[in-house]
Amino acid sequence: MEQESEIAAVKIQEQVPLAEHSNYRIGGPARYFCEATNEEEIRGAVQFAREQQAPLFVLGGGTNLLISDSGFAGLMLKIEVMDLLQDETEQTVTVGAGVSVADLLQFTIAHALSGLEWAGGLPGTVGGAIRGNAGAFGGEIKDRVARVESFDVQSLETITRDNAECKFGYRSSIFKEKNGREIILSAKIRLEKGDGPKIAAAIQEKIHYRRERHPMEYPNIGSTFKNVDLKLVPQIWRNAVAKVVKVDPFPVVPTAFLISEAGLRGMQHGNAMVSPKHPNFIVNLGGATAADVKFLIRKVKDAVFEKYGIRLEEEIQMV
Repeated sequence: MEQESEIAAVKIQEQVPLAEHSNYRIGGPARYFCEATNEEEIRGAVQFAREQQAPLFVLGGGTNLLISDSGFAGLMLKIEVMDLLQDETEQTVTVGAGVSVADLLQFTIAHALSGLEWAGGLPGTVGGAIRGNAGAFGGEIKDRVARVESFDVQSLETITRDNAECKFGYRSSIFKEKNGREIILSAKIRLEKGDGPKIAAAIQEKIHYRRERHPMEYPNIGSTFKNVDLKLVPQIWRNAVAKVVKVDPFPVVPTAFLISEAGLRGMQHGNAMVSPKHPNFIVNLGGATAADVKFLIRKVKDAVFEKYGIRLEEEIQMV
């Protein structure tokens, strides 16, 4: 069912299956659903949610999101702001929040712009990457963000922040801390002139690495848990984990190692499984439910705490 909001020219759908909008292929329906391509449509959707007294959730690429089996009882707002423009005088790119990281990387190859090679194979949208300060292979999106424009759902105003004002941290930012109060619209990304073929090769190398080591053959939403800051590892275990410590961007212990050492590779509940290939991934074997995944999350957290005294923190988002 589809209706037109009287507040603004924005299409609102009803009872939309959310599994179709998640990499996990898990999740019940949204009471209301809207795809917004610009700020005006976002404003209209926000006003519609207010009018209906419905909770609002902002959806990006659905690559880091576990959606409840019962769905979402409010308005699921999918951001489809797709601007992608180069300012050649500044060697910056203005990119809409709905642009996929993969498409942005293809743009950098076509225009011989260097600085994001580390993101090869990174799933999701640019908006989601900024919100969670995505990082891999020693790089983080914060290192390239010059400016971010966002929409405040309470004041209905646009806010522009420079890099420092975004308060980036490990897999976090001011936008994540505000927990839905602000919707990222676009960002200006700083890059350098490079060699297109070399940029393409570096990106492809990262994509190949991910395909070889991550369980891409099953629906998944990436790493379930954040890696563990080495400072949080009890002293008794420091020597035992020393061989696997990596810089990401500070010394961390890969959570996949802790899960593996706790003997949880391949653990299955229903149709969800702790991946034997990369145990920080919980994969959907086909027909898994959110309840199956949450059961394994609890089991993993309990087992790692019992063995190491470390409390794992989810990197994925749940709704």
